[in-house]
Amino acid sequence: MTTNPLLQTLIPLVADLSKDLSDEERYRRLLAACRALFPCDAVALLKLSDEVLIPVAVEGLSADTLGRRFKAAEHPRLQALLERRGPTRFATDCGLPDPYDGLVEGHRGHLEVHDCFGCPLYLDDQLWGLLTLDALDPARFGQVDLATLDAFASLAAATVKASERINVLARRVEDERQLTAVYREAATRHRARELIGQGAAHKKLQGEIAVVADSDLTVLITGETGVGKELVAEAIHAASLRAGKALISLNCAALPDTLVESELFGHVRGAFSGAVSERSGKFELADGGSLFLDEVGELPLAVQAKLLRVLQSGQLQRVGSDREHRVDVRVIAATNRDLAAEVKAGRFRADLYHRLSVYPLCVPPLRERGRDVLLLAGYFLEENRARMGLRSLRLSAEAQKVLLGYDWPGNVRELEHLIGRAALKALAQHAERPRILSIDETVLDLPGAVAAVAPAPAEVPAQLPLGQDLRTALEAFQRRLIAQSLASHQGKWADVARELGLDRANLNRLAKRLGVK
Repeated sequence: MTTNPLLQTLIPLVADLSKDLSDEERYRRLLAACRALFPCDAVALLKLSDEVLIPVAVEGLSADTLGRRFKAAEHPRLQALLERRGPTRFATDCGLPDPYDGLVEGHRGHLEVHDCFGCPLYLDDQLWGLLTLDALDPARFGQVDLATLDAFASLAAATVKASERINVLARRVEDERQLTAVYREAATRHRARELIGQGAAHKKLQGEIAVVADSDLTVLITGETGVGKELVAEAIHAASLRAGKALISLNCAALPDTLVESELFGHVRGAFSGAVSERSGKFELADGGSLFLDEVGELPLAVQAKLLRVLQSGQLQRVGSDREHRVDVRVIAATNRDLAAEVKAGRFRADLYHRLSVYPLCVPPLRERGRDVLLLAGYFLEENRARMGLRSLRLSAEAQKVLLGYDWPGNVRELEHLIGRAALKALAQHAERPRILSIDETVLDLPGAVAAVAPAPAEVPAQLPLGQDLRTALEAFQRRLIAQSLASHQGKWADVARELGLDRANLNRLAKRLGVK
């Protein structure tokens, strides 16, 4: 007796609904079953959040896909899937760009997706996200029964719902007060940035954030420059009971010593030269919420004493005033210094150090986060793809290996700048803007990124190529020179103009004529 292949695929998934599985394993089984039922090169599960589709699980796509964030308005195929209730297969000659072009694993070259279909997933009649299937073979889905996909999509929605319900129950066990969950939901809606990663170090950090966020303890975030300490502070505030109030930030290293006290505590009119009116300080602005003090180790000793008083009593005085102001502020501080060593050296008050480090939280450097490097790279690739107006921006397999093997002394900030710079360099190598732009190891400028054939330095050729007149050769050289300068200055045209000794307006006109801008 033959068994229906649909039933063979669905029965194990139905059994999984009652099992205690991690989200990763549950979604892995779901996508594996999908590929078994509908043979394809890639499949993805994406969650919709504020008009942005976030990859939750993928198979067959580049590892950096999980770090990408697809704005529905910028991807017409994804938008079309969201707007239709049932499954949709796009015609093989459909002119709409595919967001996965160039991202399918295991294939050399800039292959574009030629056959794709998918459908929206609904939970309790509310749109949750998308299930997408893609193939490089234009005829792969020609015989697929859309009704079968619709049935599978219903089970996929049930799988997602089971996973989310288990997560909700787990949170209720951990959180004794339902008010916490309300604030967390509000924080999720308003959070502009997110912490991206799936590795063990990242999960440990998220666990610590969850533990300390519910309390009102003062937190001292430590870590190397560029690891994302400010994002961690935002995550702590967003998951706290103060999420509905303001998070006020102050970079203590960016102000001269004479202004730090005024910025923190405010001042009255006439308190010093230039104080023409009263002004509230950061503490008063953050009343009821949180105050993030970045580079707190840079505070002058005199200001440290006054900061300690506010932390201990909740009372402050504006500069030039005798009147007390009471504030209710949670302080989250950050530093890349070893404050314990600073205390021993007499550059930081011991009592303030102990007051700030009630809950120390160390953010791991990027070199300790394993394959999270690729997820973060995917996030920055998608940002640059949209900014540069490309259909697809991808990393070659060799470039991914180089990123994984690099030590990252500048951490996430270095990675962000590297991706932006490499994208510009890769684009400058093309006479015409390509549909799919691939970044290879030759433009990364990292140790270990050695090109198979070293490119020749940019210099004026000794003689013109055959068939090319002086004007054509000169324009080609100008185009290359501007592109290289633009890449080295991370897209800042003012710096390019300064380096090349040109007026900014003249550079703009020249760049437009050459097709660089």
